[in-house]
Amino acid sequence: MCLIVTIIMLVFSIQNLIQHQWLIGILQLIIALAFLLLLIRNIQKARCDRNGGCNNGCMVTNWIGNLFKKS
Repeated sequence: MCLIVTIIMLVFSIQNLIQHQWLIGILQLIIALAFLLLLIRNIQKARCDRNGGCNNGCMVTNWIGNLFKKS
């Protein structure tokens, strides 16, 4: 799901930037990058769960994950 949304938003962003609609193009690019970060985090978590745990990780995705952590 994240991959599909990322690709669609990236294509829409490129189309709007080509048509000189800067505000909506940049907004869609930011949304696409956010979904890309979520996708990277999900892949990393799946690898860690499969291998039994990870000590190292991407600091950006860990930081974002800690913002939305369940209490």
